[in-house]
Amino acid sequence: MTALTRRSVLRSSLGLAAAGALARPYIADAAAKTATVWWTQGFAEEEDIAFKKLVDDYQKASGNTIDYSIIPYAPLRQKIVSAVTSGAVPDLFQNALAEMIALFAWDDKLVDVSDVVETQKEEFSETALLSVRCYNSVEKKRSIYGVPYTIDVLPNHIWRPLVEKAGHKMEDIPKTWDAFYDFFKDVQKKLRAQGERHVYGMGLNVTTNGNDPNNVFNYFMIAYGGRDIVTRDGKLHLDDPKVKEAASKAIAYPTTAYKEGYVPPGAVNWNDADDNNAFHAKQIVMDLDGTISTEVAIIKNTQDYNDIVTVGLPLDNDGKPVPSQAASLCGLIPKAAKNVDAAKDFLKYLIQPKVADDYLKTGLGRRVPAMPSIAKDDPWWLDPKDPHRVAYTTQCLLSPTVPQYWVFNPAYAQVQSEHVLPQAWADVITGGMTPEAAAEKAFKRIAEIFAKYPIAQG
Repeated sequence: MTALTRRSVLRSSLGLAAAGALARPYIADAAAKTATVWWTQGFAEEEDIAFKKLVDDYQKASGNTIDYSIIPYAPLRQKIVSAVTSGAVPDLFQNALAEMIALFAWDDKLVDVSDVVETQKEEFSETALLSVRCYNSVEKKRSIYGVPYTIDVLPNHIWRPLVEKAGHKMEDIPKTWDAFYDFFKDVQKKLRAQGERHVYGMGLNVTTNGNDPNNVFNYFMIAYGGRDIVTRDGKLHLDDPKVKEAASKAIAYPTTAYKEGYVPPGAVNWNDADDNNAFHAKQIVMDLDGTISTEVAIIKNTQDYNDIVTVGLPLDNDGKPVPSQAASLCGLIPKAAKNVDAAKDFLKYLIQPKVADDYLKTGLGRRVPAMPSIAKDDPWWLDPKDPHRVAYTTQCLLSPTVPQYWVFNPAYAQVQSEHVLPQAWADVITGGMTPEAAAEKAFKRIAEIFAKYPIAQG
């Protein structure tokens, strides 16, 4: 798998002048057009304000009209699936469920947007570009089916006052994977001894709803050595002993923590926002969750904002770096769209570095731009005055990243859509299965799914 390292970012930065010459400026089309756009409602009000400003600026620059709807996350996922199924689609929507780009591309439901990405191709990180290069079973080839503008990973969010109330300092937290998360079990024990009966050590998403459980499972599996369950050639490696062991461990650790009482009982039913809510309520000491939505949602509460510590991933149990599996929020144009040119024009405008920078900054930096040069050229992203943003930008752009597995084979998108591996958590927690038996059951289903997705290699 491809990893974005500090060295590759520096190479990109040194080549900035050349890249700038290759990146094409936005030029509006002569005839005014209208595009219907569905956009995800932000976790913080500022994200919606940022989108409205983006639209206003674009309409002034282009003369075109954006007829937009801002829709909450979960309803938007359902609305998109229904629209693509029926054919009554907007001209543009976001990948509200990360893997939908791979599934829709496979079914030939998306417009190839290579021409849009080409206008700024030299600016994007390699992981961001890989994340939108999907396989079309009708065309029998890969191409670019999404226009990325963010790079998103999962950092750890920690309440420093709860750690300190337990008699620890942040510096006491171990640096390797199991020891890192075990630390919060001890924090819970010491808080409970002080009468904090409703505080749990960890906010692990042992559920089968939304994006979060798939992401958390993959992070644990990668940390335990199962990174090559799907390799870049699109091949599945369920017989690899390392993959088998990693999957079993990725099932065992979260379920054991849950059964031992270190994860809230309701976590088995959480949706993607519920761990955020539990964290804000100080029901959990730490949470492994995507972006810094947890922090920016309470940015106006200065005390709480400053009391949270954002931390990247610990090392694996052997002391080696664990790459963050990354995805990109991107714009998708359905094939049945009536105004493809207008949708493409809006996306070309959005991915201009200055426009993308301003848009994401206005949204409080919850998401990091998919272009390393933006973080290099704009000191705001690494300003030490905001340690949350520094930690997250560093994890996204200056630390190793790998793309999602469905980038290499769309079958894994179906695996995640069905929550096959998180279901193994449920099999252990409520079904009484062993982690090994749950892994075997999951692997059987994964093999069945992959058999339905024959792809040309490359």
